Amino acid sequence: MTRKQKRLAVIGGGMGFIIAAVLLVMFAFAQSVAYFYMPADLAKTPVAPETRIRLGGLVGEGSVVRGTGSTVEFAVTDGSTNAVKVKYTGILPDLFREGQGVVTEGMFATGTNVFVADTVLAKHDETYMPKDVADRLKSQGLWKEGQGQEGPGKQGPGKESQAQEVKATP
Repeated sequence: MTRKQKRLAVIGGGMGFIIAAVLLVMFAFAQSVAYFYMPADLAKTPVAPETRIRLGGLVGEGSVVRGTGSTVEFAVTDGSTNAVKVKYTGILPDLFREGQGVVTEGMFATGTNVFVADTVLAKHDETYMPKDVADRLKSQGLWKEGQGQEGPGKQGPGKESQAQEVKATP
């Protein structure tokens, strides 16, 4: 082999390795992607059972039903007439309550309209809610600026010192 052929072989092998690595990474990401839906989105375009998704919105008023053990059933709504029944077995976050924002992750049970969640994230205000969810809830009039946030006179213990520490750090 000439020097030019050796150089082309090394470049070709390197490119092949890079392409294989990129394809493996893309395949891995495709396996772990969970698309985000709200109840109105699910009414327009149903999701196939056993497809992993994230469901977000507000916990429906009067919808929380505690079952045996640590099983809880509740409805997630986005203010439309659509609500999705969610079943979760596990310990709920401290901030979980009716009328508050929630993001659940899981899949629909085969043959039912019940969303079986394996993860529940409770949100106390739009600061921690995904931007598109907060924007939709605000546009529907279900969420107002400052809702769920504590005012300056209602700070809990330690909040003032945290604010001072934030200001003191460069």
